[in-house]
Amino acid sequence: MLKHTFGRRRFLQLAAAVGAAAAAPRGAYAQAYPARTVRILCGLAAGGPTDTAARILAEWLSQHFGQQFIVENRTGMGGNLAAQALVAAPGDGYTLMFTGPNVTISASLYKKLSYDLLRDTVAVGAMMRIPDIMVVPSSLPVHSVAEFIAYAKANRGKLTMASSGVGASPHLAGELFKSMAGVEMLHVPYRGSSAVYPDLVSGRVQVFFDNLSGSVLGLIHEGKLRALGVTTATRWPSLPDLPAVAETVPGYEVLVWYGMFAPKGTPTAVTEALNKEINAGLSDAKMRARMAGIGGEPMPMTPAELDTFVRADIAKWRKVIEFAKISAD
Repeated sequence: MLKHTFGRRRFLQLAAAVGAAAAAPRGAYAQAYPARTVRILCGLAAGGPTDTAARILAEWLSQHFGQQFIVENRTGMGGNLAAQALVAAPGDGYTLMFTGPNVTISASLYKKLSYDLLRDTVAVGAMMRIPDIMVVPSSLPVHSVAEFIAYAKANRGKLTMASSGVGASPHLAGELFKSMAGVEMLHVPYRGSSAVYPDLVSGRVQVFFDNLSGSVLGLIHEGKLRALGVTTATRWPSLPDLPAVAETVPGYEVLVWYGMFAPKGTPTAVTEALNKEINAGLSDAKMRARMAGIGGEPMPMTPAELDTFVRADIAKWRKVIEFAKISAD
């Protein structure tokens, strides 16, 4: 009996030791992270809204982790080159990706992607959301979304809808509007938002659903453009006098969001540490002010919540892409 008791006690001690040894690397790794510079891949151009938001977050993380978080612009294929680089990187927390709806749109827009966002990455955390804003030339004789729809139907096939590129958020926002409002407009893609504005101001194109930014608000305040609505489900807090498009087209909603992803296999302890620090930043008054300065509001989420959100966003854009018969291949 004594021998049996000793043997059982020794077995339990050995089992506990093995369990502790297995758990130690994870805990030690999380405590040591980050031990060196962390790369944040951004698939869109430097100086753009996605890049600007990424750098705001990178600065916060650098300050609060005590290591540098560096934004690296890896542009091309609508942001997909950055995603490809992410999934090829080790899952060690030292390569991350900051992105937005371009990756959820790409899931259906590109038929031959070399990666699968849901299969090959893990959600880390969301940062913020901003609306698109529906703007027309001040010379166009419409002053509301309802008037624009009536004008488009009366001038069927004559209106042109600008975008910053095929498959970009402004393009899909316009396609969703066309399908829900029952209007016809010719899509005219440009190379980026800045290239659109000279033609929009002059009236060569008639409508643009662009990301809310200081540049478009400046043109509106100067009287060169007229804002008809924001694309969020309800009015945007910083523009309370501007109606939501959904007030005229029920159910219409386009949300531009920004979030962080890591390669599949990244330790949960690392993604949780990053998520905790991101959400701490979203409750910081100075960080919130910086986000408001570029038109955004905080969008705190757990990794699981961001994963659920991304799945819904992919499904939404798949329907729009199929309706519009759009493909980038």
